[in-house]
Amino acid sequence: MKYMDRYGTVTTEDSTQDRFLRMLYTNAPGRMLLKPLVSPLFSKIGGSAMNTRLSAGLISGFVRHNAIDLRLYEPKIYSSYNDFFTRKIRPQYRPIAGSEDVLISPCDGKLSVYPIHNNCSLCIKDTVYTVSQLIGSRRLAAKYAGGYAMVIRLTVDDYHRYCYAADGLKSKQHRIPGIFHTVNPIANDVMPIYKMNTREFCLLKTKNMGTILSMEVGALMVGKISNKELSSCQVKKGTEKGWFEFGGSTIVLLLQKDAVTIDADLLANTNAGYETYVKYGEQIAVTLNT
Repeated sequence: MKYMDRYGTVTTEDSTQDRFLRMLYTNAPGRMLLKPLVSPLFSKIGGSAMNTRLSAGLISGFVRHNAIDLRLYEPKIYSSYNDFFTRKIRPQYRPIAGSEDVLISPCDGKLSVYPIHNNCSLCIKDTVYTVSQLIGSRRLAAKYAGGYAMVIRLTVDDYHRYCYAADGLKSKQHRIPGIFHTVNPIANDVMPIYKMNTREFCLLKTKNMGTILSMEVGALMVGKISNKELSSCQVKKGTEKGWFEFGGSTIVLLLQKDAVTIDADLLANTNAGYETYVKYGEQIAVTLNT
């Protein structure tokens, strides 16, 4: 895996987890093991285990291995690994960028930008999707023809709470049941994971950025996507929308044609084959008139 921060520093990773996932997804014996692992039941059992007091014993080793600075987070004695995994960062370490003309990243993660063609298809890494496959509606998909998909991939060491990317009128939540593949690019190279995994989305009708579709995608060992507000309401940019429980996961933003100007570095990095590491609250686009 390779990604770049917004200062141009490149990081290349090939962790034990990456090698294990490569074994599972790229050969026949490994794929035989996948069926029980990606089932909702497996994620539910795993999530339940991570809610036990016994799981709290995993926290100190995880903090050391991933060099997590707990001073950035609200002080708390964690009752379980999931309690730690959904920890809250102190607000001063995730400031919200700019005016209402700025679109922000809804989460920490590795971001890629993909054009949505006029036939409502897009290619994420090497896998072709249609927008209707992602959201389950051809009528709604047509709104995003000619726009962009921004895919933000979270890994286990990222901050797993997420917020609204802009001010606007939020729709009710829509849930699409599915299974729980990893969102590691290794899996997406061989399987259409974003149309297979459990996901939720809402529409965010904004004043000057069109209607943004904001989707949370569950992943291996993420048995629960926890959104705080399930019904329609007015929301403010940067207000916490929800959180993911244990595991990696992804947020996808669908943007309408000519709604915003995406930051140039994000487009350039994606075209060069790099994800870009962004943070919750950081600018990722502006309105066309800015």
